Amino acid sequence: MMMTPSIDLDAFRAFEHEGWQGVPQQYHSAFADLTSQAAMALLDAVEVTAGVQLLDVATGPGYVAGVAAQRGANVIGIDFSTAMIAQARQRYSMIDFREGDAEDLSFADGSFDAVVMNFGLLHLGRPERALTEGHRVLRPGGRFAFTVWGKPEEAVGFGIVLAAIEAHGKLDVGLPQGPNFFRFSDSDECQRVLLEAGFVSPFVTTVSQTWRLRTSDVLFESMFEGTVRTAGLLRAQSAETRDAIRAAIRQSALQYKEENMIELPMPAVLASGRKP
Repeated sequence: MMMTPSIDLDAFRAFEHEGWQGVPQQYHSAFADLTSQAAMALLDAVEVTAGVQLLDVATGPGYVAGVAAQRGANVIGIDFSTAMIAQARQRYSMIDFREGDAEDLSFADGSFDAVVMNFGLLHLGRPERALTEGHRVLRPGGRFAFTVWGKPEEAVGFGIVLAAIEAHGKLDVGLPQGPNFFRFSDSDECQRVLLEAGFVSPFVTTVSQTWRLRTSDVLFESMFEGTVRTAGLLRAQSAETRDAIRAAIRQSALQYKEENMIELPMPAVLASGRKP
């Protein structure tokens, strides 16, 4: 899939970086219980056990790094957001967290046994470069794995929000454009980019996840307060339009009410490969 010439990747990176600098606590409150659900499967995919040298790229608040450390792995977590790194250090003080660039890793060739990215690939302007960098810093036989969201009709939380924006607002609001957010929801595309980056035996599977929310209003609030791209879309709408979007999201989310909770299917796509 070729990048369209109109995308200003530097502007997109600056937009993402500024956004993630401002929402560490909001992201944790909104998404910790959801995005951490993929951690075990992600670490299993790269065969993390005691003593494994692991690099957690785009670590965010450090959820995956924390689980890996519990397994006895020697973990380094990197993120381009200093605010996220500060949050990760606060939560997991025993782990080595550093500010770093997924597209230009500051490690020597062959430094790690395993490299993972939990939903981080979605926030990069040059995801292919992150894959080739992951390949570079792996030892021969090392494994790389990443997770992304399923398609919006499967990852229902995103589907509900995007449908509400399409129905009541507009998607073209002048934000810096990046790669298609759901590009890697397609298993064939995952396998293709892994092979292009030099990995062999690519494998793609689905990790079932459920987003449990206290009320139907929490979906809008989580997206508005704890994300970057989706929050940007919502904030760019007029106040009247935003109210209509909020009401539509509330109504759609109520269809997933189970007893006293909203339970939204939010599967992750997990892709992995091995360095020869």
